Amino acid sequence: MIGNMKKIGIFMVVLCICAGNISAQDIQITQKEAGADLRFESNRSLDYSGDISVFGDIELNSQFGLKSGLALGWVDAGFDIVLFGSVRYAPFAGLPLNANILYNYNGLPGPLFNSHTHSLLPYISYNARMAGIAAGINCRFTSYFGEPAIFESMLSFSGYVNFINTDTLLFGLSVANFNDFDIRNMGSYYASLNLAIRLNDQWTFTNGLEFKQAGSIGLSSTFYGFTYRGGVRFTW
Repeated sequence: MIGNMKKIGIFMVVLCICAGNISAQDIQITQKEAGADLRFESNRSLDYSGDISVFGDIELNSQFGLKSGLALGWVDAGFDIVLFGSVRYAPFAGLPLNANILYNYNGLPGPLFNSHTHSLLPYISYNARMAGIAAGINCRFTSYFGEPAIFESMLSFSGYVNFINTDTLLFGLSVANFNDFDIRNMGSYYASLNLAIRLNDQWTFTNGLEFKQAGSIGLSSTFYGFTYRGGVRFTW
């Protein structure tokens, strides 16, 4: 199962390179970014949890993107590990429309939960300066206590609106049920207030306050919890 998912990811990378019709000598790094976040969450199921995450992002020829990250944290009395890798391709110059594929692993090892989740999410995104949207179908495989994996597929979506987006400040609102580190169910989503302070062309401090909902698909929507996320970005 995992081998097949890796083959799909490799195939997508090859497909993107072929679609761009470029040779190895033509590849140039047009942007690089590294970041780190600290997250705290309180919810109705697990009381308090959190993690520390790091990631790196490389853009090639202003058209291709490679991104990967790792998060280590705690859930109740258990240990949590998340890692992801993604590829994106912008087929039209000057248009912020991307084809993406995201692989995410979420593991809760140990006797308390002993669960392992592998997700493969192809999606389309449009990321403009003041607003954007993304949607795709997530294919998720989850196993508990060594049992055979359970397969699920679900709609993944996100959207944002920026009320302020200047060289020094970004303030906006987003609604989503997935990000690079967390791919949730269709009826488990969050609204987030986002604030980014740009000190200069390289350093940015980010803050996000997420309000999580659950159960809306079963017409029993309830406030599930909230998350604070703060971090730093370095671009060069």
